[in-house]
Amino acid sequence: MLLLVLGASACRPWPWGDDSRGLASWYGNEYHGRRTASGEIFDEEALTAAHRTLPFGSTVLVTNLVNGKSVMVRINDRGPFVRGRIIDLSKGAARQIDMINA
Repeated sequence: MLLLVLGASACRPWPWGDDSRGLASWYGNEYHGRRTASGEIFDEEALTAAHRTLPFGSTVLVTNLVNGKSVMVRINDRGPFVRGRIIDLSKGAARQIDMINA
């Protein structure tokens, strides 16, 4: 799924300018209830995401470029660990922008 990620981090400037385009994925059930890299318990329905470098607590606007739907997520985990992807959304966030079946 091709997405546009717009930075809104209050902790530091967005590391690559105002936006980034790339592939995203989502994760859910198998991680539900486990600790994230930030230490909080992962809730697959929360509007959260994993990113490799953004500070925990940063918020970003993620837009599905196929349908124009957007969701604001909070970074609370590290990832994605699949090459070529820029962000991993929680299942709940992915559902908001209709990328569950994409």
